[in-house]
Amino acid sequence: MDDNSNQTQYRYLDLITGLFVAVLLISNIASTKIVQIWRFTFDGGTILFPLSYIFGDILTEVYGYSKGRRVIWIGFFSALLMALTLGIISILKPAPGWAFQEAFIKILGQAPRIVTASLVAYFCGEFLNSFILAKIKIFTKGRMLWVRTIGSTVIGEGIDTLLFVLIAFLGVYEWRLVFLIIVSNYVFKVGLEILLTPLTYGIVGGLKRREKVDYFDYKTNFNPFKF
Repeated sequence: MDDNSNQTQYRYLDLITGLFVAVLLISNIASTKIVQIWRFTFDGGTILFPLSYIFGDILTEVYGYSKGRRVIWIGFFSALLMALTLGIISILKPAPGWAFQEAFIKILGQAPRIVTASLVAYFCGEFLNSFILAKIKIFTKGRMLWVRTIGSTVIGEGIDTLLFVLIAFLGVYEWRLVFLIIVSNYVFKVGLEILLTPLTYGIVGGLKRREKVDYFDYKTNFNPFKF
């Protein structure tokens, strides 16, 4: 099916959009803490953020690039609003008796820089991920879903991780730690995508049956700025 008319009403698109935005915003806040699990060092947002790429894969695979583009922009402006709000709150004078201003600045005060990094990385990575997945789907005639979900993630997450860590943490942490965060983030994100491939298959298959859509982007304008 290659008709992605804006008049079509989908049952689950709004739910996926809400979950996608929630994952993005929670990840941005969680990224203010650097954690270590076994030998891996990464920002806390990495635990949840890879799900946004899985949602991106599902959106493009089922509903097509143009629907995915709309959701990506919704996430972008939601994260921007959060960054602006936290930035304004950070500079406002605390009320008398509220003794947590310094703690707020140390933790959430980093959020505007982290969200800026996230927005740049997210914009480049998510659109690249969706573009590659849509093109591979056409090339493979809809076969081998795992090739396009993993292949698009390998490239999209690579760009996303590199941009995010450099913008968010360069100059904040020493080079060695920055490098460890880049490598750990990338390995974890791609690894999670691979591990969750069976789940992606199940969700994609279920949505295609229930929504009665399996979109191919034959005539799609892939300009990310086209609304």
